[in-house]
Amino acid sequence: MAYVESLAAARRQTDTQWQERAATMSGDSSITLIADDGTDGSPISGLMRVVIKQPQDPSRALQAMLISVYVAPEHRGLGLADQLLDEACAIAGAELGAGVIELGVHEDNARAKAFYERHGFEYTGASRPYPQDKARLEIVMAAGFHPRVKPSKAKARARSSMI
Repeated sequence: MAYVESLAAARRQTDTQWQERAATMSGDSSITLIADDGTDGSPISGLMRVVIKQPQDPSRALQAMLISVYVAPEHRGLGLADQLLDEACAIAGAELGAGVIELGVHEDNARAKAFYERHGFEYTGASRPYPQDKARLEIVMAAGFHPRVKPSKAKARARSSMI
């Protein structure tokens, strides 16, 4: 209910497909934050990815999408997701020039909806079919803020946070 891609689908990806996915995460219109303990080969504790939304709604500030969110089970409820989301929003504004971040959350995921509401995200009134079950809905939420730089200064960012 919380992931768009199933574990089975992820396991079917080839090394080449994973490398291609990783390459798309390093473009000028995205940021990826990774939390780990800082040692080589350590497992990922958490991840968030923000990309510039395509297409844009020209009547609104530059929109970004929070498209990847993961916190390892042993790190849930400890504030890591809060840190990652705060950092993702700050960097999206400062480096991508975004003034709005949107995200989709499964209609039945009360914990995720409460988390995003706590961080200032509001329901937009929009929804779309949930990718893994078209009979269910993904609810669109958004938070607006003032970007800190112009989009022309946007840079890709992959970042490691210590936990």
